Amino acid sequence: MKIIVTGGAGFIGSALVRHLIGHTDHQVCVVDKLTYAGNLASLASVQSHARYHFNRNDICDRPAIAELFANFNPDAVIHLAAESHVDRSIDGPAEFIITNVVGTYVLLEVALGYWRRLGASGKNFRFLHVSTDEVYGALKDDGRFTEESRYDPRSPYSASKAASDHLVRAWGHTYGLPILLTNCSNNYGSHQFPEKLIPLTIIKGLNGEAMPVYGRGLNVRDWLFVDDHAEALTLALERGRVGETYNIGGNAERRNIDVVGAICTVLDQYTQCPTASSHGKLIKFVPDRPGHDFRYAIDFTKLHAELGWSPRHTFEAGLNATVKWYIENRPWWEPLLAAHDASVRRGLSRKGA
Repeated sequence: MKIIVTGGAGFIGSALVRHLIGHTDHQVCVVDKLTYAGNLASLASVQSHARYHFNRNDICDRPAIAELFANFNPDAVIHLAAESHVDRSIDGPAEFIITNVVGTYVLLEVALGYWRRLGASGKNFRFLHVSTDEVYGALKDDGRFTEESRYDPRSPYSASKAASDHLVRAWGHTYGLPILLTNCSNNYGSHQFPEKLIPLTIIKGLNGEAMPVYGRGLNVRDWLFVDDHAEALTLALERGRVGETYNIGGNAERRNIDVVGAICTVLDQYTQCPTASSHGKLIKFVPDRPGHDFRYAIDFTKLHAELGWSPRHTFEAGLNATVKWYIENRPWWEPLLAAHDASVRRGLSRKGA
C-alpha cells in the first residue's frame, strides 16, 4: 500500500513509520507540521529509504493536503497528527481544538473527496484514526475500558480527541468513508518528547534534578510500549474490519509513583546519580494538576480475538530498553531541551515586557 501517516515525525508516528519501512513493503508519506513535538531526527534511520517520503504541511491547510493526496495517490491514511499533552491543553486549549478537531475535519473532507473520485478502484481504501483511552474519562471500579465504554472526556485534550473520534465515525456513517478507529493506553519508548512522565523522569535523573510526581503518585495508567503499538496499528490497517474500533493496551497497569521508582532502579543500575546517593532520593511530590483522572486501563480482547495481537514487551523489558535509549542518545534529546528552555525564556521575557 501507499500510506499517508499524519504526525509521522512525532513519538508514536515515527515509531509507526520505522515499523512500516522496516517490517512491511508499504510506501509511506509522512505529513508533519514539525511543531515542538515533531522531530525529523526520529526518522533518521529511514529518511534515505526509497519507500519513505516526507511532506511538511499543516493538516489544517486544505489546499496543501488535497495536493498531497492528488500527487501521492494513497491507498490508506493513518491519522496521528494531534496536540497530545494534557498540561498544555489546560494552559492553552485553542491549539488543541484547531489541530485535533479542525485538522481532523479537513483531513476527512479531503480524504472523502479523494475516495469518491477513486470509484470502484477505491474499494480497499482505509482511513485509520488513532485516538486515546482518555476519551473514556476515568475508571470508577476495577474494570477496563472496552470499545463499548461511554465517552466521558475530562480535559481539553481528551475532549478534543473525543470530538475528532465522533467526526471520523460520522464521516463513516453518513458518507460511507471506510474508516477504522483505535484507542490506545499510555505509550512509552524511545524518541518521546521529554515533557511526558517517563522521559521527563529519566532525563531529570540523568541530570541529577528533582523528579516531579503529581499528588502522591497514586494515579494509575496502563503502559503500552510504542513498538507494540506500531505493530497493532499496522495489523488494524491491514486486517481490521471497516467501521470498527479497536482498543490497544499494554496489560501493564502501574501507579505513577511505581513507574518513577522503577525508572530510578534502572538508572541506578546503569549510572551514578550526580547529586544524590541514589536516583530515588530525587523524587519530589508536587501539587496535582486540575481534573487529574485517577485510573485508565484498556481491555484489548477484541484486537486479540480478531487480529491475534498481544503486546510483545513486558513493562520491565520495555522500560529497561527505554532508559538505556535515553542514556545512549543525548544528542537526540539535549537539543530539544535547549530549544524548550529558550522558548520558555522568550515567553517570560514577553510577559515581563
